[in-house]
Amino acid sequence: MDEQKRFLPIILGSDENAYGTVRLFREAYGVRPLILCTSRLIPTMDSVLFDLIAIPGFDGDEVFVRELTRILVEKKTEADEIVVVACSDYYAHMMSVHHEVFDPFIANRYVAPDLLSRLDTKDTFYALCEEYGLSYPKTKVVLPEQRRAVTEESLGFSFPLVLKPENSNSYEYRHCHFEGWKKVYFLNTQEEYDEVVGHLDAAGYQGKIVLQEFIPGGDDAMRVLNCYSDRSGKVRLMCLGQPVLEEYAPNTVGNYAAIVSRYDEALYRQIEQFLNAIGYVGFSNFDLKYDYRTGRYLLFEINARPGRSSYFVRAAGHNLMRTMIEDVIGNRSETDVVYSDAVSLWTAVPKGVLKRYVKNPSLRQEVLSLWRRGSVARTLFAKEETRLVRKLRVLRYYLSYYKNFRRYYFDKEAEVLRQHK
Repeated sequence: MDEQKRFLPIILGSDENAYGTVRLFREAYGVRPLILCTSRLIPTMDSVLFDLIAIPGFDGDEVFVRELTRILVEKKTEADEIVVVACSDYYAHMMSVHHEVFDPFIANRYVAPDLLSRLDTKDTFYALCEEYGLSYPKTKVVLPEQRRAVTEESLGFSFPLVLKPENSNSYEYRHCHFEGWKKVYFLNTQEEYDEVVGHLDAAGYQGKIVLQEFIPGGDDAMRVLNCYSDRSGKVRLMCLGQPVLEEYAPNTVGNYAAIVSRYDEALYRQIEQFLNAIGYVGFSNFDLKYDYRTGRYLLFEINARPGRSSYFVRAAGHNLMRTMIEDVIGNRSETDVVYSDAVSLWTAVPKGVLKRYVKNPSLRQEVLSLWRRGSVARTLFAKEETRLVRKLRVLRYYLSYYKNFRRYYFDKEAEVLRQHK
């Protein structure tokens, strides 16, 4: 890219994903990003790496459009180009829906609203999977008025099952409060299902819920795939990861705690063909699970943003933000997609947590070997951070995972098997 061209990255969000995105921009280009958010979360507190503006109500449609437009107009006088990276589903949705407002000010592009709507909604997303030969778990999308009538007979598949809101990051669900609230529920019986539905009804949640068959396999059966597609709709970078441990606290259950990067050419080609065929642009993040009964990968969802744990791509030797900038500002046109093939470790949790809770012996040995060799990346530990208060806060946050796992961890597959003997 033109090294004399000044550009400003604006990052939407203040979680670990946002902080990792800051690090990627700084490493590649030495720029100082601007973070916009509703409030500062622990991963972005007391940092010296970026500027941050906390905007009350920024997670509401009217405030978001008004304030982001105002800031873009202001910053356009200071930078030759601006890119905006959404680090949550909500912000990605807003950037897509209001693209006509933002497009005149920014260099990068988001998925068109009609396509995003098809990808965001489980029944239409799985219809696309069906069209392009991609496997997915047995699924039922249930309307609020249908929840109480659900039985195994009406579903067409049996317990155990997984229940989740159609969008667990939606404003409505994030502001829905009741005892036992989780992002994802693993349910073994009709009674457990009825109890959760009762909580949802009492809390006034009016969104759809998604019910899926439970696919056997622990955390290490999951897969995560991060991609970047250029402005012409061609995939440029793909990086596959095998989660070796997930988080278990109610507000973060299902988030990946540690990932080993992997290579699977057949999967890469299948997803590349899918993204190219539908004209996808920008970042994409797929959650999948390997079904050892059939030898197939089952797609759960696609998110139109870098994944929360996407810093694992950097551990594998690639910089997602550099790939984007070379496309939208550097105008670098490449014909070949990059399939990442490195094996490395990314972790959000301490080594002691991995030693205790990664249950597969060979996988645990591989994880610890990668750590010993230095093939490991941790998002929140940037060498450039100089404030002692920052270092202590992040260290306390990091070590809190010991307590969280002692309190909340359970072996999902073993518990399911125990309940259904």
